[in-house]
Amino acid sequence: MSRFALLTALSSLALLAACGGREPDTTETEAGGDEGMVVDTGMATDTGVAPQDPADASAAEGTLEWAVAGEWRGEDAARDAWRNPQETLEFFEIDPSGTIVEIWPGGGWYARILAPWVAANGGTYIGATFPESSPSEARRAARASFLAEMASNPVYGQVAAGDFSADGADIAPAGSVDAVLTFRNVHNWMGGGFAERAFADFYTVLRPGGVLGVVEHRLPDTREQDPGASSGYVQEAYVIALAEEAGFEFVGRSDVNANPADTADHPFGVWTLPPVGRTSPFGEPEDPAFDRAPYDAIGESDRMTLLFRKPLRDNTPSEAEEDTGDAAGEEG
Repeated sequence: MSRFALLTALSSLALLAACGGREPDTTETEAGGDEGMVVDTGMATDTGVAPQDPADASAAEGTLEWAVAGEWRGEDAARDAWRNPQETLEFFEIDPSGTIVEIWPGGGWYARILAPWVAANGGTYIGATFPESSPSEARRAARASFLAEMASNPVYGQVAAGDFSADGADIAPAGSVDAVLTFRNVHNWMGGGFAERAFADFYTVLRPGGVLGVVEHRLPDTREQDPGASSGYVQEAYVIALAEEAGFEFVGRSDVNANPADTADHPFGVWTLPPVGRTSPFGEPEDPAFDRAPYDAIGESDRMTLLFRKPLRDNTPSEAEEDTGDAAGEEG
């Protein structure tokens, strides 16, 4: 049994024992980013934590520092203290002259850094968003809104669109991408039941030697993993297993987006924390009596930041190799 299959089986048993086999809440999955279908205003909740110094506005055009300091980002910069975009992208070893894919760019928070940076260096930025043919009006509107903004300012360059959803993917031609990036989305794919396929899709579109960068809300490895990730939190070991099962090599981790104050056990999941700041379960009216103070004091979630690489030689077994292995096992 593969490492991922073993983790999945153990986690499923734990969930059934703890929750009576309840169905995961899929109403918030597949929306991109950690806010689900909630509108992301880009504003950070006031947590009493002093923000980091703003990026150097005098940085040379085309540098990552320049893109992070861009005036076109507007209020996005208020969240840099929690998302650490420059340090995160440096850790991911991104070459802006290459072809860079962002999976589910959502409201465009990272796109407003990546697209100008990549365009200024002659690369290609692809926002893999919901298909234009999606049956969901909200998802079609999200795609249209994202692409309209990317076309509204020359600084973004010629942004390309890819498709990615539970129903399939048309991200880019196989072997044509230098980096795939995803920010706080793995829990959505787990809730939708296609996380394993997602990592396989990323492996397919990457060139040999290409990188996969993942940021996700982190569940302590000592806690039970809900296979549907209904709290929004995922074990780091689970994400690593997903990637390695798809054929990736694990390069390393960074604590640049860590928050030791986050206990990952909030009444409304990760969405209890800023920037969403829920006061009641999803779909119910806000509760004005709910005391937000302790959750605002925590700030945004504790997040893993992981780097993977597609090996120069394909690690995924062919069907013939799998058949040979099965036959050998039966004979033994």
